[in-house]
Amino acid sequence: MKRNRNIIIALFSGMVLLSSCHDLDLNPLSYGSTETWYSDETEVKMAVNELYKSEFWTLDEDGDASTDWSDDNIYREALTDFQLGTLTGQNSTITTIWDNQYKVIARANGVIHKAQRAIENGASETAINQLIAEAHFHRATAYAKLMCKFGDVPLVEEDIDIDEGLAMGRTPLATVKQFVYDEYDLAIAGLPTSYSGGEQRATKGAAMALKARYALYMGDFEMAAQSAKAVIDLGVYHLHPSYRELFLQSTKNSSESIFLIPRSIEYGIYNNAQYPLPRNVGGYGAPNPTWDLLAAYVCTDGLPIDESPLFDPHDPFKNRDPRLSMTIVPFGENWCGVEYNPHPEALQVMNYNTGEMITNNDTRANAQYASYNGLVWKKGLDESCLQNAMRSEADRIIIRYADILLIYAEAKIELNQIDQSVLDAMNEVRARAYGVDKSATDQYPAFQMASQEELRSQLRMERRMEFPKEGLRYMDLIRWKLMDKVMTKKVYMMLYPSSLLIENVVNTGDWFWAFTPDIDENGLADFTKLEAAGKIAVVATKNWNERQYLWPIPTTEVLINPNMKQNPGY
Repeated sequence: MKRNRNIIIALFSGMVLLSSCHDLDLNPLSYGSTETWYSDETEVKMAVNELYKSEFWTLDEDGDASTDWSDDNIYREALTDFQLGTLTGQNSTITTIWDNQYKVIARANGVIHKAQRAIENGASETAINQLIAEAHFHRATAYAKLMCKFGDVPLVEEDIDIDEGLAMGRTPLATVKQFVYDEYDLAIAGLPTSYSGGEQRATKGAAMALKARYALYMGDFEMAAQSAKAVIDLGVYHLHPSYRELFLQSTKNSSESIFLIPRSIEYGIYNNAQYPLPRNVGGYGAPNPTWDLLAAYVCTDGLPIDESPLFDPHDPFKNRDPRLSMTIVPFGENWCGVEYNPHPEALQVMNYNTGEMITNNDTRANAQYASYNGLVWKKGLDESCLQNAMRSEADRIIIRYADILLIYAEAKIELNQIDQSVLDAMNEVRARAYGVDKSATDQYPAFQMASQEELRSQLRMERRMEFPKEGLRYMDLIRWKLMDKVMTKKVYMMLYPSSLLIENVVNTGDWFWAFTPDIDENGLADFTKLEAAGKIAVVATKNWNERQYLWPIPTTEVLINPNMKQNPGY
């Protein structure tokens, strides 16, 4: 906790002095005075600290209604512009990401080009060059995020004035991509493996890891495999012993976390836990995991639910990969001191803190806005979240070692260079879920040598089970070109009102699901037969527009700059 406190204090000190910045919508540059700033190590470090601000490191899916851009999360019946196929350059998520990443770029440019002043004034050359390497790391990541979303983007390596900004067009993706890789290489060369005192800043491993991630996203599989292997070979990162505990606020600076943004309730940087927590403990019970996610977890024999004899649609948490019950609250479980049970006849549940039965506000028979599909999130939450006005200070993990293992495995599979190292990487991740070593293959469903197609399918399912609620599903679907399948599906819920659910499902012995949905080779579930049988209801219908594989350039940028061309279809 002390380590997190130190970095957060440092970040806040930087934010006080560096309050605004220049981006492509031509806001004025105002880092203190740019003619005199960066005069010593303290000023340079303050400038770099600014790059760690929380708003610069949002996840693609942050778990609220505005960031449901995949098939893992749903906020009741609400759909985003992306899910409706109506994305435009006025969308607030798009404009905010564009603005914030260009703020990072402008501030990083300032450090990279002006920090030499501090050396000229007698500051340690080693210390300043390390801070410059951090700036290269942040600049690389900002451009990586932009190119993944927008494709061609303006490449700004220097401070620019208004006239220069208005004359800029979009730089080809290939050029931006190579720039990103080169920036990460500069960061790798200049960053330390770790910091004294456990300070949480960009490291050599973090630069290697994010280079591996974005190389994978760009389909540069050889580079992705090599970069991921370099992280593995550092030997400094390890899987946290417990998948469940890794994401809790009591776990800080795990050896699995390669790069993270610390949170602190004391300093006003925290996660709001009230929305996902159940209504019986004072939460809202929304947003919710989707049925698509529930269906995606394999059974304990390693088979999808439509192939495994172990799956029981009436008890969907039984005989499933352990990560399911660590991610979604199982029915009947003591969750934060109260039984969680969405069954329409469970009008009362046990409060284990008092030993008394209480009104069950997590069934729609009692509360209309209880979870529409009966599911609530568990990952990253525990009873400690009921304190501090339901604010949580769990680390925001940007990239962790499990991702590196699966990046390495996926890249090698796509290269068709399948060997024991691929299986070892995948098995290390899966074995941790079962709480055993990967060598104990009789205690978990270990991956075996198979064809490229079979391992690709298994790898995709493994990623989905490992990373829900971590902001990675969106880019997986984009790069696998699965959005046309996912975003043409319906979103399902339990029948409502509850009397209808009791009549058509409970009284016929069909709770929770009447029968097993089909699962395709990508782990995607098909609920249409359950819908046709009248056992479930449609809460929303998504729509897909092929143009959305790339985001629109913000409208204001196109309007003020005739050289800024829009992406096709917008």
